[in-house]
Amino acid sequence: MDTGNFTFSFDQYKYSAHAISEKFKRDSFYAQDVIAAFVPRQHRALMEAVETRIFAQANAGQTASDPNIINNADHRWVGSGTSQALTLADFARAQYALTKANVPMTNLVAVVDPSVAYTLATQANMVNLLSPQQMWGDVSREGIVTGFKFRFNVFGFDIYVSNYLPRSISETINSVAVTNGVANYFFSATPGDTTPWIGGFRQMPTVYSEFNKDLQQEEYLTIAEYGFKLYRPENMVTILTSTSVVPS
Repeated sequence: MDTGNFTFSFDQYKYSAHAISEKFKRDSFYAQDVIAAFVPRQHRALMEAVETRIFAQANAGQTASDPNIINNADHRWVGSGTSQALTLADFARAQYALTKANVPMTNLVAVVDPSVAYTLATQANMVNLLSPQQMWGDVSREGIVTGFKFRFNVFGFDIYVSNYLPRSISETINSVAVTNGVANYFFSATPGDTTPWIGGFRQMPTVYSEFNKDLQQEEYLTIAEYGFKLYRPENMVTILTSTSVVPS
């Protein structure tokens, strides 16, 4: 039985802050509404930073411009469609790579850029797949994404859309190049020791407030300390796609 150590650091110490002056509190009818919005917006800003960090660590955990082969299957490549777009074949290939890596084929998740969501929504094969079903009527009326999740899955993957995936990536993998691309992730979110990331909070988002008598203002501060790192590279498939697929 092999043993070893896995280490990661609580290397992110982030805060978000606002202040409101006493004069504004006296003069503005909306002062209390502004104050009430401080903490939720600070928490959202920190969670956006957390999401960005998690996805950045996944990209950093792989070798750039390399297929990152595990068990004879690539775990990083450029989208196979026209202009480096994502296709249904890429979903099948991601499922194949995870299967070859003995990753649990449950709770499969794909996190994609909004440009990929656009590609899938306008892809002929996707439309033809859905058109015989009542679901296509719902999609055409209300959109392919509800909140940040697709209405359906593809090759077993639940698809989510994120604005915080690593961007501005230029690589050539297996002679296929992408410029100013974005990293889209495919993995199994099954709980246990096969989870792709490990991390945690040393300090959960905590709110502090005080009155600054010198500046005559009330100050609100939310602080968090956390760290994340890619734990199971075999449970991570990265497909690089171009964001230029969306007409300007």
